[in-house]
Amino acid sequence: MTEQPTVRTTTPRQVRPAGAPADTGIRQVRPKTEGWQQAKDETGRPLLQFASPKRGKPPVHLADLTQDERVAKLKELGLPGFRAKQLEKHYFTHYTSDAADMTDLPASGREELVAGMLPPLLTEVRRLETDRGDTIKFLWKLHDGALVESVLMRYPGRITLCVSSQAGCGMNCPFCATGQAGLTRNMSAGEIIEQIVRANALIAAGGLGGKKRDDHSLDRVSNIVFMGMGEPLANYARVMQAVRVMVDKDHGLGMSARGITVSTVGLVPAIKKLADEDIPVTFALSLHAPDDHLRDELIPVNSRWKVDEALDAARAYFDKTGRRVSIEYALIKDMNDHAWRADLLAEKLNARGRGWVHVNPIPLNPTPGSIWTASEVPVQNEFVRRLNDAGIPTTLRDTRGKEIDGACGQLVATEEDEAAAAVTPVG
Repeated sequence: MTEQPTVRTTTPRQVRPAGAPADTGIRQVRPKTEGWQQAKDETGRPLLQFASPKRGKPPVHLADLTQDERVAKLKELGLPGFRAKQLEKHYFTHYTSDAADMTDLPASGREELVAGMLPPLLTEVRRLETDRGDTIKFLWKLHDGALVESVLMRYPGRITLCVSSQAGCGMNCPFCATGQAGLTRNMSAGEIIEQIVRANALIAAGGLGGKKRDDHSLDRVSNIVFMGMGEPLANYARVMQAVRVMVDKDHGLGMSARGITVSTVGLVPAIKKLADEDIPVTFALSLHAPDDHLRDELIPVNSRWKVDEALDAARAYFDKTGRRVSIEYALIKDMNDHAWRADLLAEKLNARGRGWVHVNPIPLNPTPGSIWTASEVPVQNEFVRRLNDAGIPTTLRDTRGKEIDGACGQLVATEEDEAAAAVTPVG
């Protein structure tokens, strides 16, 4: 890969971002795709895919249905509605879809019932571990051969699962490996929930790194981050059905909404819709640049909804829910890590009030020989310092799973994954 030529702020005035200082000699590297061709529309702009390509739908699963729909489906099969509660307990509490484990169901027709209500959705292709077994990346094969990944991480006092909501992604961000192949399809609510249930089954079996003596947290997933493959708010209805199942204490996983983070690159209408759901999930905006000049290139959806529109929607989410918003910001060397950009970000956030937001910078996971590499440590520290000094709570985020390509922006099906999936039967 070749290095992008450096462009300094001494270039013509009309291309200097608004808010940038005058000629300072600051390096300004422009975004550029490397090793792949970014899909463009007929006008030459990066192509955005909001609609899921038409493919065969996954089988309808218990988790795709509301509780009333589950009862109705069982009655259509000539079975009493209370069987739904039994299936829910086996799946959401005991993390099993194996009919042999469900001895409280009548032996006659049990296999058919379980196959119909809890059909197989994910086939495990590969499992990679790092951080002394505290981080596990799963590669899953869906019913139609599409591949997705999820990452399980044990921290002191909590267990977090990074879930995928789409196979691929249609947002076409040049620094994210997931978006390079475009959008394959939306995932169903059942496929999203199955990632959690399978992770919980592994934890219950002792398959995640051991917790410390003073850690009294439960041995199950406590935190969900929708930061795996896909743009969650582009698959809105299915993601929200999955969230409802996660938080349902009587007919679902019984998780805390506060432990669920839904992220977006800035689909403003969907952010407003999320605020009206009355489910107090944590909302995260993947911003990555405070100025439209750079963000138009880093985050192609910025051509639809600009920085200020996305921040206004984020502030409105806080006003409606009372839940502090997270701003995600990948620090990329000489591209978006300039001190003046920290100042501009602080200015824009403070203009919308105090106490409503928290910034999470994260060093970009480096690729050898690429312009896309992490900021230098002193630059990172200065970026964080300026935000904190401006009264914006800011914490440099921990990076997990780099060694197994399981960190932010690294989730993508490789040629090796494709080869392994080709010999893995579905089911």
